[in-house]
Amino acid sequence: MILPELSHEWKTGLSLAWSGYIAVLSVWIVMQKRAPVSTMSWILSLALLPFAGFVIYYFLGPQRMKKQRLKRLRSRASAHAPADLALLRQVAEDAPTALRQMAGLGAAACGLPVSSALSVELLSGGARTFDAIFEAIRDARDHVHVEYYIFEPDRIGTALRDLLVQKAQQGVAVRLLLDALGSKRIGRRFMAPLHAAGVKVALFHDTRIGRRLRPVTNYRTHRKIVVCDGRIGFTGGVNITDEEDKRTRPDAYHDVHVRIEGSAVRWLQTTFLEDWTYATGENPREMDPTLPKLLPPMEAGDIPVQIVTSGPDSPLEAIHRMHVSAINSSTDRAWLTTPYFVPGEPALMALTSAALRGVDVRLLVPRRSDSLIVSAAARSYFDELIAAGVKVWEYKARMLHSKTLVVDDNCAMIGTANFDNRSFRLNYEVMAVVYGPALAKPLASQFETDLHSSAAVRAHRPQRFLQRLADATARLFSPLL
Repeated sequence: MILPELSHEWKTGLSLAWSGYIAVLSVWIVMQKRAPVSTMSWILSLALLPFAGFVIYYFLGPQRMKKQRLKRLRSRASAHAPADLALLRQVAEDAPTALRQMAGLGAAACGLPVSSALSVELLSGGARTFDAIFEAIRDARDHVHVEYYIFEPDRIGTALRDLLVQKAQQGVAVRLLLDALGSKRIGRRFMAPLHAAGVKVALFHDTRIGRRLRPVTNYRTHRKIVVCDGRIGFTGGVNITDEEDKRTRPDAYHDVHVRIEGSAVRWLQTTFLEDWTYATGENPREMDPTLPKLLPPMEAGDIPVQIVTSGPDSPLEAIHRMHVSAINSSTDRAWLTTPYFVPGEPALMALTSAALRGVDVRLLVPRRSDSLIVSAAARSYFDELIAAGVKVWEYKARMLHSKTLVVDDNCAMIGTANFDNRSFRLNYEVMAVVYGPALAKPLASQFETDLHSSAAVRAHRPQRFLQRLADATARLFSPLL
């Protein structure tokens, strides 16, 4: 009689504990006030993992991020750009209403206005990108600021490290900010020459329990930023790794980057400095009391450029909104390249609506990315895209890692953000929006070149049942990817 009574008590206790666990976890997740689909996905997924789900959510679930914007620094950056005003007035008069509104949207959502550049150069491939970055660093006389998600201790990583050491030994101030998770292979031995030369190195969101009781596993800095003397800046999809260099690896990722020269670089600089202050606590005025070297005054260029940033510290999703706004404003074409395509409803609606109204909408993705579940989730959207008139292409040659959007002949976007929930909501990202043909023309040409190594996805392509089931199942996890 004792065992049945004990068994019943245990069953009752476990049932109550499980119910309490679900209630506590649900309240915790709901209070994050995330997207309803994402919230339900977390609750349903973790409900199937009693108690272990609590640990998973503690380490991987959403957290509230607060990251101070350096208002004085931004004001100073704006004060250094009086020459841009004439250009901006001209842009306001000549640009289509939709583009003017989009520029205003970017400024309102992330706080960075339209600026200008003397030159904007598209860099195709890791080899060309690395050569341009190394040249700019060699020519630097005051400071070099570098921020990366992935920095590998391989051939190209070692070469860049040694160059940074050399510049520091020459008296140039060098600051290196690396994501703690993306650059986890960087160890003390690799870092030793940097520290010995006086290079300041910081890690963004250490995944270990330290200053924070709850480590930050998500919310990475996915940004790739290089700024030399506040005058030349780089951003785009290329990380510091041999996987991006075809000279070292024939199967290297296909990727693009952009080199910007002119006053727009001050907003890349501002973005880096805000990230640096967040990671280290060091104020920019401690680096340069009056900021003339960090934010040097420059003449206005004739190319309108807007740097747009987004991250989990802001609910406004500036880069997401800019993509959707640009696609909605398109009248002739909207050509999107992304390695990870897991769109939310607004982005998917923008693409299909543009195609339905007659815009030439093209999507270029890798045939096989480095994430099987993301590739499967992306394929699950192909049928409805094609049915709406979107032309879908799969890049066959190598892993495609470019993140670009060309809209008509007057707007081009290039940066670090993938077309997915993680980039739009969870990671810290940066993007350059170039108004006019300066980048739109070469980026469109690059897109057409890439199509030569791609295959069009057909509407009635043969698919096995298990493949369709796997794709559809992967789509269920889209809010979590």
